[in-house]
Amino acid sequence: MGLSREQIVQDLKSILAEEQIITDEQVLKDNSVDRFRKYETIHGVYTQPIPAAVVKVKQAEEISNLLSYMNKNGINAVPKTGGSATEGGLETIVENSLVIDGSEMNEIVSIDPYNMLATVQCGVPLEELENKLREQGLTTGHSPQSKPLAQMGGLVATRSIGQLSTLYGGIEDMVVGLEAVFPNGNITKIKNVPRRAAGPDIRHVIIGNEGALSYITEVTVKLFQYQPENNQYYGYLLEDMKTGFEILREVMVKGYKPSVARLYDPEDAADHFDFSKGKCVLIFMAEGPKSIVQATGEAIEEIVTEHNPSEKVDSNKIQNWFENLNWDPAKVEEERKEIKETNNIGFTTEVSGTWSNINEIYENCIKRIRQEIPDITMLGGHSSHSYMNGTNMYFVYYYDLVNIQPEEEISKYHYPINKIIVEETLKAGGSMVHHHGVGKHRTPWIKDEYGSSYYILETLKKAFDPNGIMNKGTIYPGEDQ
Repeated sequence: MGLSREQIVQDLKSILAEEQIITDEQVLKDNSVDRFRKYETIHGVYTQPIPAAVVKVKQAEEISNLLSYMNKNGINAVPKTGGSATEGGLETIVENSLVIDGSEMNEIVSIDPYNMLATVQCGVPLEELENKLREQGLTTGHSPQSKPLAQMGGLVATRSIGQLSTLYGGIEDMVVGLEAVFPNGNITKIKNVPRRAAGPDIRHVIIGNEGALSYITEVTVKLFQYQPENNQYYGYLLEDMKTGFEILREVMVKGYKPSVARLYDPEDAADHFDFSKGKCVLIFMAEGPKSIVQATGEAIEEIVTEHNPSEKVDSNKIQNWFENLNWDPAKVEEERKEIKETNNIGFTTEVSGTWSNINEIYENCIKRIRQEIPDITMLGGHSSHSYMNGTNMYFVYYYDLVNIQPEEEISKYHYPINKIIVEETLKAGGSMVHHHGVGKHRTPWIKDEYGSSYYILETLKKAFDPNGIMNKGTIYPGEDQ
């Protein structure tokens, strides 16, 4: 039998200062979920077991002592920083879990413009780091829509990607070194070097582990020169997604690297652009040194022209849209209010595929959702991150909530839509998740995702978290799944 909530809280007082241990009932409820259950929480419904406490940690040594205690006593740990996750990774599905909140570990340790490195603690907000870097003419190149809310530890833990990834890569391409604490209390630091061939790249045991193997405490990322004065924007209307995918492929295969390369289907485009005219919208941004921007832009225009676009869009419209794309706290609150008033809610699911199967994934998912899911009010999607060998597909869907209780939204609508998208993507040979992480709600398909290579993933859990205390149900299936 596990320790009682009262005993856990009492024990914590010998590890942390009392003000670091939060047991307020509403705080505990708020920390039992992430945005995956936003309809429930809008209505004040909390269906997950609430944690025993939220603990505010301030240094790696505290986390080491805390995890050692939890490992010894079989207490589930849910690592957290910015809290902008969307796939249930922050849900406390185990009674009397502890949420380990690293948001107060928010020191920018160093900015090194000579070696082009920045080292930060896990709780540093990305936007704060970016603002300081841009004052020095530098950037991380990482710009997810959650940038105003997200913090560095969570971005690395979820294998995040940003809007400029086609040029700069995902967070895994930016991380040089890092520090993490494992459940046995071991504090591990991977040094900052540009590359090494001393065995497997152990950074990737930690990057993307979603708190299921370790707690990330410090991150070093590479830097780039920030030259916004050279940015150029391009927009086009197209007749169909297949043509758009072909254009994206040609741009990538020919070796050009725009920072933004996005393709919207007609329904998603209509939700973003007042100039879409019922067509697909293809947009690009080229950035970097002036000569590279010029060459990239000329190539894009040449490639698109060969595919006979319906219309070229004024670049100022594309620039204005892009500069107002990110989340902000006010918009999040507006969304919550609108959902409650209208009983209409939207979510997203993102996957990836090769150039040969991405259009098949797109068409099959759209077709099945329309056939099988009731009350759909909007269904579309876009590609926003392209590579030499393929691209992603980011499905966007809204539906009216009809004759249900708040806690039924997940089972009647959200989960079945996710299931269709995952099934069709895996069937076609793609990946069931591109950048939001597995969380707890795509875990049932993790073995299908990995196939025979699941042996490697499973062995990591057995080696680093043999007692299974790290974020139960995230990535790795629990007994109830």
